[in-house]
Amino acid sequence: MSRKTVTGLAASLALVASAAGAQGSAPKVDPMTVVPDPATVPMPKLDFVSNPLIEADFDKYYFFNRANTTFEEALADLRDCDGFARGLSSGYKYQEAPYPYTYTAAGAAGGVIANVMIAAIFGSAEKRRLRRVNMRRCMGYRGYARFGLEKDLWQEFNFEEGFSAEGEDKRQAMLAQQAKVASGPRPAGKELGL
Repeated sequence: MSRKTVTGLAASLALVASAAGAQGSAPKVDPMTVVPDPATVPMPKLDFVSNPLIEADFDKYYFFNRANTTFEEALADLRDCDGFARGLSSGYKYQEAPYPYTYTAAGAAGGVIANVMIAAIFGSAEKRRLRRVNMRRCMGYRGYARFGLEKDLWQEFNFEEGFSAEGEDKRQAMLAQQAKVASGPRPAGKELGL
């Protein structure tokens, strides 16, 4: 599974959306409502040899699966949970400089610089962590089991959002691949829980 495949799937979704929009007065198609044919969605590679180093990252790199689930159900669940996990605030807010010069120009400038540094260092990682937690809770609530995956394989059909977001077409293509996995056969390996 390569990025080219994901890009091709994203291009296909964009083509369907633009073709529907180009039909005269037909309403523009929202990529969130397009359900691709499961036969056209490539199944990502999930086989890997585990070791303790890889297993230590299973809190970050995982996929979902639920028995007796259709592709359409899995895609709807993933889109819904993705909607809950989008655009989260990191919780790092402006902090006043903790010294007597707080209300001077130098104190304000120092506070601004420190807050920008804190946001750059911790903010993006915290937003990614919050997204992972929300996805695990939401999909777990819906009855999906979570299984660990090696980072390079995970990156082929998943995305992380820090301060930037994936384009909608690419995001929907990756969610479609995640739905293919979530509705597929139960994978070998240990179920991780939340």
